[in-house]
Amino acid sequence: MKYKLVLLFLSASLFFSCSNDSGDAEPKAENIIGVWQAYELRINYDTASDDEKNAKDLLDYLTAKDCYVLTFNFKEDLNVVIDNSLAYLELTFSSDGLGFPCPAEKDTETTVYSYEEGVLSYVDDDGQTLTMEVSIDGDVMMVDAADLDVLEVEAGGQLVFKRM
Repeated sequence: MKYKLVLLFLSASLFFSCSNDSGDAEPKAENIIGVWQAYELRINYDTASDDEKNAKDLLDYLTAKDCYVLTFNFKEDLNVVIDNSLAYLELTFSSDGLGFPCPAEKDTETTVYSYEEGVLSYVDDDGQTLTMEVSIDGDVMMVDAADLDVLEVEAGGQLVFKRM
């Protein structure tokens, strides 16, 4: 009986003494490394503009077809490759009705980035430095859509990326 009590006490002690680093307040630079695909635009539908609603609906439509029109590939050497096919979206008419096929073309940009304490900065093709707060939780990254400045419309809300 004493053996069981000691074993139970040791097990409970080990269980409660184990630490979990997932609650760190400081975002780690290596958390951003990987390929991230935009898959959702989160907006408040009640207060959103028509442009924001259309951007959300379009992104939902495309991602449901496994079409990702915006991808960031953050590398360990602090380079990021950005693939953007938004400019190549075309409305098509077919016997099935209206639709947006997944664009075959894309613009690719490679630049240097920094990510410290939840703030992402990189220089775009126009030579302007874009700086934005980024929230990463596992394989989900959220960015203010207006800060990202890649959507063809002036969309607000949170652009959500998944790490692939």
